[in-house]
Amino acid sequence: MTVNGAEDVLLVHGGTPLEGEIRVRGAKNLVPKAMVAALLGSEPSRLGNVPDIRDVRVVRGLLQLHGVTVRPGDEPGELVLDPTRVESAKVADIDAHAGSSRIPILFCGPLLHRLGHAFIPGLGGCDIGGRPIDFHFDVLRQFGATIEKRADGQYLEAPQRLRGTKIKLPYPSVGTTEQVLLTAVLAEGVTELSNAAVEPEIEDLICVLQKMGAIIAMDTDRTIRITGVDKLGGYNHRALPDRLEAASWASAALATEGNIYVRGAQQRSMMTFLNTYRKVGGAFEIDDKGIRFWHPGGQLKSIALETDVHPGFQTDWQQPLVVALTQATGLSIVHETVYESRLGFTSALNQMGAHIQLYRECLGGSHCRFGQRNFLHSAVVSGPTRLQGADLVIPDLRGGFSYLIAALAAQGTSRVHGIGLINRGYENFMDKLVELGAKVELPGKALG
Repeated sequence: MTVNGAEDVLLVHGGTPLEGEIRVRGAKNLVPKAMVAALLGSEPSRLGNVPDIRDVRVVRGLLQLHGVTVRPGDEPGELVLDPTRVESAKVADIDAHAGSSRIPILFCGPLLHRLGHAFIPGLGGCDIGGRPIDFHFDVLRQFGATIEKRADGQYLEAPQRLRGTKIKLPYPSVGTTEQVLLTAVLAEGVTELSNAAVEPEIEDLICVLQKMGAIIAMDTDRTIRITGVDKLGGYNHRALPDRLEAASWASAALATEGNIYVRGAQQRSMMTFLNTYRKVGGAFEIDDKGIRFWHPGGQLKSIALETDVHPGFQTDWQQPLVVALTQATGLSIVHETVYESRLGFTSALNQMGAHIQLYRECLGGSHCRFGQRNFLHSAVVSGPTRLQGADLVIPDLRGGFSYLIAALAAQGTSRVHGIGLINRGYENFMDKLVELGAKVELPGKALG
């Protein structure tokens, strides 16, 4: 069963361990970007392991507005994207399809190459802190694009062929790195990007572009060099699995004292998470099909944790794991260095009985952009505490799934509002909850 709409409510009857098997498909942070990359090609592309999530549907709609034919492939979860007839789209249609997604900003480079112009509406996304799009526009200007701000959005033009450039990012932004890659591959000359993001999803996007005919080299010092080519073809690619969703289910197993086999999870992209999971007291077992995560009994251990860009502990892993840390013995310290407002979700956990105190100081040794800037970006979690059911309103994607975990671990019933937002990054999560034995229901209709 799928759930749509920002106002959907789920009743969660907590206290039951989650047990069973679920599957994760392609990464939310790769698949929509690989779909955008198909715009650059002169031939159809084939993308496998595509999850049925809202971000994929948004990009599919935007591609179709621009004349790209998108149809199911021969295998389940496969899309065939044909960009041979790219055309301009109406402003109102773009705005309607984009909704709250930030993905449209990545259409800029490909559309400038294909059409010579692009329109980007106002952008939304999860409210977890500053995610400035200025980086994107600054980068596009360096390639030679002109940008005009109007009431309904940003209009971009490329009077001539875009040109390669040297770019140094002030922070290894994933979105801006993607923007550079999608723009530089067809730009004239060489582009050198310093302080680039190097997440596994970035590497997979580079693999996609290389299959299309791009020339891209990654150095060990976060420098990426792209030699522009005159033409790109299509690709045939299977998306890497979603390591962020896999970690969310792992945290759910820990918080509910459960046992979940995550089919599709891969060790290589989750090594940092797995180390931390083991330090907390969680158990896991890896085979060639996936990873089993479980609570082995006994007390969970408190830890000191700092989020960071890859290969550090991913910020998207932090929120689900914090729920499990409420059940650990002692004081856990969490220092969030990626998004300044990501710890705001903890107020609802305190409402449920957790003891979490937020601080403006940097409670950790890693370099942090938020020091002395008055952001509540460090937390001390005191545990274990017994969580009680409550009324919860989902604030963002990962925070929302974390609320689900908390509700499942709590005693009593919780009303979780806005669960439609979880569809942005978790495929068929309602079905998966039922398969794992969760006692959940939509008002008026029991699901499990």
